Amino acid sequence: MYPADAEFGFELLVCRWAEESWPPDGERDSAVLVARQLGTKRRRWDTVVVECDSAGLAARAAFGDRTLDSDLLHVVRNAPEEWAWYRDALPHPGYPWRYVRAAVHRAAGRGVVEKRRRGNRIEIRRIAPYPDWVRRIVAVENKPDLDASAARALSDQLERDVETGLADEVWVATTATGRRVEPALLEDVPVEVGILTMSFDPDERAWATADVEWHPSDVTPADDDADRETTRLKLAERAYGKGWRSFHETMRPDCRHFELRRFGGVTGRSPVGCRGSLGSVLVPHCAAKGRSQTAAECAGSCPDFEPEPPAWRTRGWPIEGGPGKAIRRLLGDRRERVRERETERTG
Repeated sequence: MYPADAEFGFELLVCRWAEESWPPDGERDSAVLVARQLGTKRRRWDTVVVECDSAGLAARAAFGDRTLDSDLLHVVRNAPEEWAWYRDALPHPGYPWRYVRAAVHRAAGRGVVEKRRRGNRIEIRRIAPYPDWVRRIVAVENKPDLDASAARALSDQLERDVETGLADEVWVATTATGRRVEPALLEDVPVEVGILTMSFDPDERAWATADVEWHPSDVTPADDDADRETTRLKLAERAYGKGWRSFHETMRPDCRHFELRRFGGVTGRSPVGCRGSLGSVLVPHCAAKGRSQTAAECAGSCPDFEPEPPAWRTRGWPIEGGPGKAIRRLLGDRRERVRERETERTG
């Protein structure tokens, strides 16, 4: 099955499967970045798959491994090849120039543009052209138990996803039941939305498999517009910087009960600092609860929360901190390894 009977554990496994095996019904011909809990003010998706141009993704690396927010994108995408006053070089953003000036300073501080002062004016110059690296964006809703009530709750959201066309494809991922006709096919899901049934067995070599029960329609609008492309680029940038392993940012790996356990390929606890196989996935586990916890449970308000003992941070651990910080580094390293692997793909 999957860690804990919770949507969170299912979601992590779907993300790891997509990182390895996307697309579900063909050969990969593009680089792929996967993120979770990403969207806009009005809509948040469980899993987002960004299909990328490999060369473009490699060029994007020149701007660092952190997300470029909308203000920084405005500066970076429009920075000139030669030195110019920033107000001449950048299109008017629709808000006061003082905010643009602040973004210029931030961009220069991060090394994504060059900046100099000429008299009373601030001039900028690009470090490299910002690449066209995003091909397609795919949204996946994760519902391990897609019964009639869950389908009804999702239906309106999925209809809006199809109508707005912010994502090029929309899928629902659910647990395979093994029945001749999967129940998901009989529920009230828009016909434009694809249906994936997922099977997980941590003891098998191919620990995660997916079957396409229904193929999605391409919902990309025929008449694309600049606002849609800008929003998609913001989403892709957040996926680039955040990924799906960022759950440690909202959980408490500094708790003495917080562990990472390997699911798939090898059973048992995965020691902090292990490299392991990219075919497996490291999922949170709470020693106090004796199971995988949900993201909502793992917070400072948890009655079982106990800070790491100070001795853990000094006895046998790097000077940078104890197991909690080591977990953060491990997850960050894995994200970076996958990103590097994807930039080397030819597509």
